[in-house]
Amino acid sequence: MSAKPRRGLAAIAPFLWLGVFFLFPFFLVAKLSLSDTALAMPPYAPRVDWTAGIAGARAFFAALDFETYARLTRDSLYIASYLSSLKFAAVATSLLLLIGYPIAYGMSRFPPAQRQALLMAVILPFWTSFLIRVYAWIAVLKPQGLLNAALAPLGIAPLHILNTDTAVYIGLVYAYLPFMVLPLYAVLEKQDQSQLEAAADLGCTPAQAFWRVTFPLSLPGVAAGALLCFIPMVGEFVIPDLLGGSGTLMLGKTIWTEFFANRDWPAASAVAIVLLATLVLPIFLYQRQQQKMIEAGQ
Repeated sequence: MSAKPRRGLAAIAPFLWLGVFFLFPFFLVAKLSLSDTALAMPPYAPRVDWTAGIAGARAFFAALDFETYARLTRDSLYIASYLSSLKFAAVATSLLLLIGYPIAYGMSRFPPAQRQALLMAVILPFWTSFLIRVYAWIAVLKPQGLLNAALAPLGIAPLHILNTDTAVYIGLVYAYLPFMVLPLYAVLEKQDQSQLEAAADLGCTPAQAFWRVTFPLSLPGVAAGALLCFIPMVGEFVIPDLLGGSGTLMLGKTIWTEFFANRDWPAASAVAIVLLATLVLPIFLYQRQQQKMIEAGQ
């Protein structure tokens, strides 16, 4: 194969990947969200009657409607689920930033050889199954768990953390901390130390140099880490289900319940589509900020 066809194949490969693994599933879920629940297999209608040809296709499109989306606005369960998910994701992202920034900053100030060891320590949890790591927190947080066993000799009454919002926050912060630390570390590690020396020469204290030089330059890492954590946490299912119990309301659990318990596939699909539309806004704002920074650098 000559160089020109290979370049053409390389150019269309990303679009093929996007079409197969994103657009096709997206349109499939969008089509389900416009259907109606039915007592059948599969549990939705209409379905395309290929034997009827064009008439079957017309009947299929004519039967699609937005009734499921209208139902989402009338049912307080869905609204509460959206608001609760956004609250959990926003609070957990703030906690991750407060915890992850000092960790990334400290890592970036170590000698290069030690940075690699610290970086490995951050990545190490990925070598263990996510589900097993979340299950481990049940053993720690349950009433007769490791945490209360450690506090008992200190005279502290047993804490009831499992199946509460606090347990969900602990699980979210623990699971997503590497996703906050790594982008921050990547930005802080590249910072030119001569900028801090220049700030010191101009009379800045170390704290003033941090707030006027280091922190503003690390904002791209802050934005990247916040997006990497916030977006998947909004649709999180495993952590609220295992650590939050039945009282925790998040979109991941709502979608699972509609799909597998209520068998209301159109409602579950509509919730997923609205969730995706909600998350497009922060991604769009981040892309605009990145574009402005690139243009400013030019």
